[in-house]
Amino acid sequence: MQYDTLTLDCEDTLATVTLNRPQVRNAFNETMIAELTSAFNMLGQHREIRAIVLAANGVAFCAGADLNWMRKMAGYSDDENRADARALARMLATIYRCPKPVVARVNGDVYAGGMGLISAADIVVAQEDAHFCLSEARLGLIPATIASYVIRAMGERAARRYFTTAEPFDGVTALRLGLVSELVPQVALDETVRRLADALMANGPGAVAASKRLVRDVAGRPLTDELMAETAEQIARVRASAEGREGVASFLEKRAPGWCI
Repeated sequence: MQYDTLTLDCEDTLATVTLNRPQVRNAFNETMIAELTSAFNMLGQHREIRAIVLAANGVAFCAGADLNWMRKMAGYSDDENRADARALARMLATIYRCPKPVVARVNGDVYAGGMGLISAADIVVAQEDAHFCLSEARLGLIPATIASYVIRAMGERAARRYFTTAEPFDGVTALRLGLVSELVPQVALDETVRRLADALMANGPGAVAASKRLVRDVAGRPLTDELMAETAEQIARVRASAEGREGVASFLEKRAPGWCI
């Protein structure tokens, strides 16, 4: 497919979606939102794709919302503003719920709505000089649509601070907060992303998708008899699946599983 704001490259079972508006620091508008939603929907359903890298061209990863788009939104009616906000919410949910694991390759600064993008990803690798900022309050706005994802990524206490101060913070802080999974020199960025992608693609694709759902389903829930029964049922079902049987058999027979051949 052809995109105006993205590039999409597939190398065997690895897909790379690259934000491609470097002239505006990859700020998103309604076109990029629609194209990201479309790309991740398609890749999530693609049988051959096993992992997705979300990258960006230029010196910044994503500066949030495009200023021209924001000027246009200022003239929107209430209904148009709601529809616009729902489109952004659908995009973030599509990335977050994508059955394929998503690795964000953060090559530079991440501001405002861009924080939602990386928070919706499963793994975030950032280069050491990247900076992060939830800058909405400076404009008299709030990070409402991205809040569910950012709070899950960085925690409630940190969100209270950075939502309200709108102060930028560095990669070391982002790593400490858990917003970033790995912080590396620029020269090691691609190697680290590829290593993680290779690790993801070495695993059973069904197990990876089920593991993503498992985290979403279990996180934050109390340890009840109902939850224990649920998780016991899930592992019993996976053990009996074709992929589960193949994985155990390949381990016992000291050979590569079928999904790696």
